[in-house]
Amino acid sequence: MSGFLDIGALADIPAQGARLVRTAQGCIAVFRTADDRVFALDDRCPHKGGPLSEGIVHGTSVTCPLHNWVFDLNTGTAQGADDGAVATYPIRVEAGRILIDASLIHRTKAA
Repeated sequence: MSGFLDIGALADIPAQGARLVRTAQGCIAVFRTADDRVFALDDRCPHKGGPLSEGIVHGTSVTCPLHNWVFDLNTGTAQGADDGAVATYPIRVEAGRILIDASLIHRTKAA
């Protein structure tokens, strides 16, 4: 399956906030910036496993709530850290609705 799947309204995520989406790939943090851009990253910080969805969003970055690693929402790269990065995922907003890559929701693991 290809395309995008509606996961909710942009208004459901506060500005500079995040929501958690459970997918076949694991938990994904969906972030909304102050200027209403959205980003999707793995929810787990590679440093100590902190939940990025509970971090502080500032500009186009999020700070991990456990040890203050700062991740670029565009690239998933930790700023100023060694070997720190999380995966990013295709996401967009259309008519006030947040759409995420449908393959993340429908993909299943082989037996």
